[in-house]
Amino acid sequence: MKAQIIEKDGRPEWAVIPYSEYERLLEAAESLDDVRDYDAVNKALSSGGEELVPADIADQLINGENPVRVWRKHRGLSLSELAAVCKLTPAAVSQIETGKRSPSIEKIKAIAAALSVDVDDII
Repeated sequence: MKAQIIEKDGRPEWAVIPYSEYERLLEAAESLDDVRDYDAVNKALSSGGEELVPADIADQLINGENPVRVWRKHRGLSLSELAAVCKLTPAAVSQIETGKRSPSIEKIKAIAAALSVDVDDII
């Protein structure tokens, strides 16, 4: 690569390179960003800091199914098991899942913790 160096006050100020070289450098920088993002996600997955969400779970949530029910079933919990952890009755959990009951923020936090999701994931 041949670069033209433009100086200001006797010090290099600008480097002019062929456009094709500029495009190659941009592509290399974007590839490096992709590799860093990939490595960060893999590290988070390995440490348990992140979780892959199966497509069928994402589809159910996108289609408007109740997130408490979707996550409860995904975690393999029965109504009774989730209720016990959250100090609710199975009937109360059922009503939350059907939209007949709006839980308090404390109960939402308890449900989210029991399901190992963020509060935002079930609101």
